[in-house]
Amino acid sequence: MFNKKKQPPIKSLIAQGTRIEGNVLFHDGLRVDGDVVGDIRASDEQPSILVISELASVTGQIHADHVIINGTVKGPVFALELLELQPKARIEGDVSYKSLEMHQGATIAGQLKPMTGDLEDKPTLKLAANNA
Repeated sequence: MFNKKKQPPIKSLIAQGTRIEGNVLFHDGLRVDGDVVGDIRASDEQPSILVISELASVTGQIHADHVIINGTVKGPVFALELLELQPKARIEGDVSYKSLEMHQGATIAGQLKPMTGDLEDKPTLKLAANNA
């Protein structure tokens, strides 16, 4: 899983008021505050982070290692490492992830599909109620 120190820097921004029609390929990190109609894909060559802000709207597929969503996504999401769904996240599409963090208020209209592989090195889930 991503460690805070090892996250790639966010080097690119699609600003509020900007609309891109077409596919986007990025390296390192990308923050989206505007609208994208097309797929957003991170380069496979190095770790990646994608932030879809509260102001953003994406219609298309999303592929990145670490994906943080607080806006609207219409299309499938593939988070190869960690998917963080913040309170205003709205997803219409299937979601594939290795690890998932979902805040109260986030919604998904689609299937949740955990990615298999390397799951044996994950710690077992412990419920907070069992720690008492």
